[in-house]
Amino acid sequence: MEASRKALNLADWSAPEWCLPDNTSTKTVDARGADWRGLQIGSRDLSQAKLCRTDLRGADLSQCVMNEADLRMAKYDNNTKCPEEFDIRSSGAIGPGAKLNGAFFNCTDLRGMDLRGAILMGSYLSGADLSGSILDGVRLAGSDLRCTLLRGTSCKQTRFGGCQLDYADFRGADLSEADITGVESIKGANFSLTTGINTSDHAALLSRPYEELDCWNALTRQTTRTSLEEGMTAKE
Repeated sequence: MEASRKALNLADWSAPEWCLPDNTSTKTVDARGADWRGLQIGSRDLSQAKLCRTDLRGADLSQCVMNEADLRMAKYDNNTKCPEEFDIRSSGAIGPGAKLNGAFFNCTDLRGMDLRGAILMGSYLSGADLSGSILDGVRLAGSDLRCTLLRGTSCKQTRFGGCQLDYADFRGADLSEADITGVESIKGANFSLTTGINTSDHAALLSRPYEELDCWNALTRQTTRTSLEEGMTAKE
């Protein structure tokens, strides 16, 4: 077995993240972590291609063959074009309408992502950075959002039922019509400068146990109670 292994030729090797579409190559494509945003891919054979974490936002792959391509954690948006028979929403990629129940995105950089209508129930997003993303209508029930950054995020009609929000950073987020009161915990979470929380939901959040409300967040330099009371004062 040892004799059959080929030594790695570093002169011919390049990092996957630098890989660009090449219609002349016959090798299985390995573009893990590459930036293909806005590219016209043409009729490339991407069968069994390794496209994990590849940024495909705005890319045109409509003429490609994508049988058994691995798109786990790849990024796409409404401008990404795929072959008609390929359902990117169920491929493990993340973007609008993605079906990712129970997926692991701990500490993942998801800043500025359009995730409208995605299904992420029971997903693991602790430590992920979703700052500036659009989470409108996203189903996050039962997800782990501890220490997640949601600064400036649009969370209109987002469903947080049963979520763990310990130390989540919602500063500047829009929580209009969001289901935020049925969460498991808001210990250390920060709601400074949030908008859209109605009076009854504010009151419900402020009625939670003192262990959650009076927990100090070393990053935002506030307790959860103080951040919520600031929001109430701003409304008045």
